[in-house]
Amino acid sequence: MRFELDRAVRLAGVRSLLILQPMTCGRGGGAIGMVTGALTRAAFLLALALPAGAATYYVAPSGSDSAAGSQAAPWKTLQKAGNIAGAGDVVNVLPGTYVGFRPLKSGTAQAPVRFLAQPGVVVNAAGPSNSNGDGIWVRDVDYVVIDGFECTGTPRAGVAVQGEPDANATGNVVRHCFCHHNSRWGIFTAFARDLLLEDNETSYSAIEHGIYVSNSGDRPIVRRNHAHHNNASGIQLNADAAQMGDDPNDPQGDGIIEDALVEANIIHDNGAAGGASINLATVRGSIIRNNLIYGNQSTGIAGWDDGDGNQYGTRDNRIVGNTIVQPSSARFAISLKNGSTGNEIFGNILLHLGTRGSIEADPSSQPGLVSDYNIVNNRFSDDDLFLTLAEWRALDANFDPHSIVATAAAVFVNVATNDYHLSASSPARDAGTSLIDLPTDLAAVARPQGAKFDIGAYELTGAATSTATPSAPTATPTPIVTRRVSGALRYYHGGGAVAGVTLTLSGAATLSTSSDASGAYAF
Repeated sequence: MRFELDRAVRLAGVRSLLILQPMTCGRGGGAIGMVTGALTRAAFLLALALPAGAATYYVAPSGSDSAAGSQAAPWKTLQKAGNIAGAGDVVNVLPGTYVGFRPLKSGTAQAPVRFLAQPGVVVNAAGPSNSNGDGIWVRDVDYVVIDGFECTGTPRAGVAVQGEPDANATGNVVRHCFCHHNSRWGIFTAFARDLLLEDNETSYSAIEHGIYVSNSGDRPIVRRNHAHHNNASGIQLNADAAQMGDDPNDPQGDGIIEDALVEANIIHDNGAAGGASINLATVRGSIIRNNLIYGNQSTGIAGWDDGDGNQYGTRDNRIVGNTIVQPSSARFAISLKNGSTGNEIFGNILLHLGTRGSIEADPSSQPGLVSDYNIVNNRFSDDDLFLTLAEWRALDANFDPHSIVATAAAVFVNVATNDYHLSASSPARDAGTSLIDLPTDLAAVARPQGAKFDIGAYELTGAATSTATPSAPTATPTPIVTRRVSGALRYYHGGGAVAGVTLTLSGAATLSTSSDASGAYAF
């Protein structure tokens, strides 16, 4: 089981980023308990307890809603399960074609309500309670997991998660779902905070986007999704400032999305109707990393204000380790407009196969922009004029002083077959800079593999040629415990390793350790 904490925390009023780098917990009892420390002055409790009496239910096309909902006597409809299942319950859905549903009860952070579809489960119509036309509608409930459903042919979204501007839907998860050929969106969310969308495939949305995270829901995670052949954006995060709640100081409805993580998504062949591959409107303090973007017809990554004024620009984000290859008919690889200030662009491959280029930033978005160690075209823009790299650098000392002009043919294994791994002679190899918020690549390979970080979404793997005598292999020790946890603590915007943080693992026995000077810890 894998645990990750990759969230912005507040330390003495200063925004910092605390990162627990890869943490793994092997099989066995126990739970990760508490992270404490004088430096952080924060505590995180991660428990895996289920409430007493949690039930397991079954749904099958051959079932009956008057049955017990057991494995031997399953229910027939998803809505029956949606009516009954509560905190800690698990609903197993057997293969077949179903009408959608709306879960009516919330779970908790420690005991979510889980709807688990087996392979072969298809939802091809909106649920009876879904007045908006969504296949699965998670509305005004918290900590619900939707896992493994194929949703197709619905009038609006395959799966939707929605809350309110003064009461966000909290902690909901959509994973392993295949949402295709729906009318408007594959997956849609609104006023949903602490949201997790992972390992989904969203394609062929007829009107708009593959994934659409809307309204002011903070801390969404959108990772390892495959978004392709959607009419507009592959993935859009739009805080919709025009639809904020009554209290502009309430983060649940303030018209801003903060602390998002958009990572390791593969996004291609979207945007025939416009809309960036990753479209960010009023998104702030977020990380966009390790995404592979190619073959899309609009901008690669766009930051803007959604037309609500420069005060709602997309600001203070980190765009790192992405590979963006734009076809000749598309727009710039990255575009920042309408007050989208303070963004940082590091370690990306930003190539255009036509006459446009790598980065465009209008004058209102240039303050605080820092961009470097990228692979680029010799073409940039200030939203008025095309600029060479030399002219772009002349605008500001922080504009790509170490970036490298290269062609796609020189960088990648094979552009014609969409193989965007680095070639052995790629100029992106060992040409990056160390980035504390980029511990692995798109394929979860540790960075760096060579002398330095590689640029782009993929590290070049495989041993480099060396004249050194190789050391004898070290035997793998026999495990002597049933669970292990290890990793490293880092925080961004303030330094490097976080030392002296105490971590406690509680379960059948209680174990504690502290991070060392490099931030490392291990149980």
